[in-house]
Amino acid sequence: MATQYVMQRDSSGWRIQVWLSFGIAVFACGAGVLQLPGQELDRAFVALGLFFSLFVCFALAKMIRDNRDGQVDTGSWVLTVWAAFAAAILLTAWGLWRMIIPPWEKNYMLISWLFLISSTFTLAKTVRDAHEVELMERTQFVSEETKVQ
Repeated sequence: MATQYVMQRDSSGWRIQVWLSFGIAVFACGAGVLQLPGQELDRAFVALGLFFSLFVCFALAKMIRDNRDGQVDTGSWVLTVWAAFAAAILLTAWGLWRMIIPPWEKNYMLISWLFLISSTFTLAKTVRDAHEVELMERTQFVSEETKVQ
């Protein structure tokens, strides 16, 4: 028996909130990196860690969603995505921890980074939900037209 999902469109308010949250998180992280005192190399490391975290969160969200009804990706791909996610989290956390900056700046970067991760997963889900609703509506429309003929 196939699993059935109830799909409904998200409200425009929800979509606005999701996109605003994501934009604010990206802005907060970018502003934090630009304002960080210290060596250029440290700022570059943190910026790379934030980008790595951002992109790997999208990849992880997609991989999990693609495999929700049964594994369609190879075991190697699943392992690669999880390893990349762990590496992004651990390396970025290590980079922030070892930076010689005041605690309030470390805390700002930590909170904005966690906000970025959270908003990335929420955005990925919202975009994927909208895509799936559109596919279901097209499929229903096609099947209804076929019945009429």
